[in-house]
Amino acid sequence: MLKVGWSLLGALFIYAKIAWWGLVMPRVRNHLVVAQAIVCGEDGILLAVRSDLRGWELSGGEVEEGETADAAVCREVWEETGLEVEVDRHVGDYEREGFRPHTARVFLCHPVGGQLKRNWETLDLRWFPRDALPETLFPWFREPLRDAFDENIGEPVSRHEVQGVDAVLEAIRIDLRMRVSQNRAA
Repeated sequence: MLKVGWSLLGALFIYAKIAWWGLVMPRVRNHLVVAQAIVCGEDGILLAVRSDLRGWELSGGEVEEGETADAAVCREVWEETGLEVEVDRHVGDYEREGFRPHTARVFLCHPVGGQLKRNWETLDLRWFPRDALPETLFPWFREPLRDAFDENIGEPVSRHEVQGVDAVLEAIRIDLRMRVSQNRAA
């Protein structure tokens, strides 16, 4: 119980940091572009729980200057999971405004090497069947996952999303649920 208490107290610090990152930083820097991977393997889709805001999510991160988005997604997956991946296709671009405005370039990938391992940034890694994704998957990853496996979509999609108060509150709900359950998939 003490561990959960410290985790919840730590959440307050994390929320303050994320609020700064999501509300202030976008106004002082250029538009953020992130690359995210839907990694598909024999055991399903690979999802991760990060050490800051806890909930299941796709691996990925910021595209660095001079780096292509597909190179960034391979680098980020390796850094966060220990897996080397190859990009199969570009699923789409998700232009998000509101809290932490950014463009997410999402790629469907498959593992080609490496060994799955956690690190300081990634608390948990797990494969989930496509039809049994956890309830504690952050909601903004659901549409890219649907798009990736929609047989009626041939070209990369371009979607516009608004992450308002409802998205922030859902993220907090998921984070608190994960902290109380000590990151159990639900």
